[in-house]
Amino acid sequence: MNKSKYELVLCIVNAGFSEAVMDAAKEVGARGGTVIHARGTANREAEQFFNITIQPDKEVVMILVPNEIKDNVLHALYQGVGLKTAGQGIAFSLPVDDVVGLSSTPHPQEPKHDKKSSPTPTDTATQEIASQNENNDTTAEKKE
Repeated sequence: MNKSKYELVLCIVNAGFSEAVMDAAKEVGARGGTVIHARGTANREAEQFFNITIQPDKEVVMILVPNEIKDNVLHALYQGVGLKTAGQGIAFSLPVDDVVGLSSTPHPQEPKHDKKSSPTPTDTATQEIASQNENNDTTAEKKE
């Protein structure tokens, strides 16, 4: 089985606790996250089962982390904003198959740019100017 290099940690907390989520995650190596405002749909039975009062306004914090620190992030979230805290958070992770857009990890299928095979517009313009200069030099020599 191919193990994922990254995990997406999702933490659902009461509204106003997303900053506490990010503080806890950053303390163990996470770099940043995305907050989505949400609304919970739990009913009275769930409140009684978990013995908590459920606030309907929620925040979902998505944090992409290297697989190596996932367990530390989940543990930090449990300690800092878990169900027994005011944030009443739950956290879980999902494996991530592929990632693009991270500066430290280029996409494995990203094409290599070879200036010889595919010149950039700047290269093309430079070549055209050089060619024009050579033509001007040859024309000047013929006149003399």
